[in-house]
Amino acid sequence: MSQTDHPIAIINARLLTMSDGDRPRRGEQMRNLAPIDAATVLIEAGTISQLGTEVDVPDDAEMIDASGRVVMPGFVDCHTHACWAGDRLDEWEQKQRGATYLEILKAGGGIMSTVNAVRNASIAQLAESLLVRLNWMLREGTTTCEVKSGYGLSTADELKMLDAIALASETWPGQISPTACIGHAKDSSVADFVKQTIEETLPAVHEKYQGITIDAYTEDGAWSVDETVELFQAAKALGHPLRIHADQFNALGMVEAAIELGALSVDHLEATKPESLARLAQSSTMGVMLPCSGFHVDGRYADGRSFIDAGGALAIATNINPGSAPCGSMPMSIALAVRNLGITASEAITASTINGAHLLGFTDIGAIEIGKRADLIMLRHTDERQLGYTFGGNPVDAVICNGQIVN
Repeated sequence: MSQTDHPIAIINARLLTMSDGDRPRRGEQMRNLAPIDAATVLIEAGTISQLGTEVDVPDDAEMIDASGRVVMPGFVDCHTHACWAGDRLDEWEQKQRGATYLEILKAGGGIMSTVNAVRNASIAQLAESLLVRLNWMLREGTTTCEVKSGYGLSTADELKMLDAIALASETWPGQISPTACIGHAKDSSVADFVKQTIEETLPAVHEKYQGITIDAYTEDGAWSVDETVELFQAAKALGHPLRIHADQFNALGMVEAAIELGALSVDHLEATKPESLARLAQSSTMGVMLPCSGFHVDGRYADGRSFIDAGGALAIATNINPGSAPCGSMPMSIALAVRNLGITASEAITASTINGAHLLGFTDIGAIEIGKRADLIMLRHTDERQLGYTFGGNPVDAVICNGQIVN
């Protein structure tokens, strides 16, 4: 990391400002990156102080010549499970040899193997492993990241995960948005797990982390629609925002319930029916699509093209986790999104920057504007469409996070 008290001036850049209002971009707006060619951006005291084709650069500024390369906001990875312990490599080999998901689950594997590893880890160990992953992600341009709990499945262990996320936030240069995913799965050894989560875990999370977003996973074998709605009604009554995993494998009706409850987002959407996707697009609830999961699990992807064409506000994310998406690369997510969600590179860039920032409630990032936090990345490309065209390797030549050169 390069620490400097001097201003930083990036010159000769193709600047993607993303400057266009204070709401998530929808429909046709998602293609407008508001670019400025041959531009300079000046960073002072951690914020953007000037930008454009005529900038007064101080004599003591540290100069970065972009030589026509793309400079854009840092990536916002708005859906991750980056906090975990252990690994699932043995299970991956079992799957390669033909074992099914249910066979692995019955043998004590799947999500419960990660749960057991998390329960055996300390707060410090969880924070340390999370920081390792966050630093990998930072090198590929992610300067803001949402991180969920959800591998504790008990009150004490969910709080431990949230404490670990908070501890990692103290030293990582980027911004972390924590989410309490207390409805992630069910512990079959607990007789009435849903009741325990609603009556014990939720109040404990509320007491320590008031206002934190509450999340759940509605799917066959996980939380039912009725159970999720009961959890969300209780959380909403306590003042918590809501997000939901829905329609990864089966469309069970949670999209409509999420819209009615005023959820911030519905995430996954691979199995969503066209009429439900259109209804979501016309609502205030954002859609989050996770192409790394389709790539790793079963080759199924959400219909980003139809969602955007219907006027939806789309975000994309890595969903990094040890089971269904062992990938923390936003450039890879963009490449997969362009190929499989039916969206353009410009739409994918919008979905991975300004729209993710709005979803997480950050107003100081996601665009290059005067007064905003200086979270910027410089690509090796002079044309941003290369982000969707190329894949593999790291396309990010430089990362500036909170006004500091970190890579």
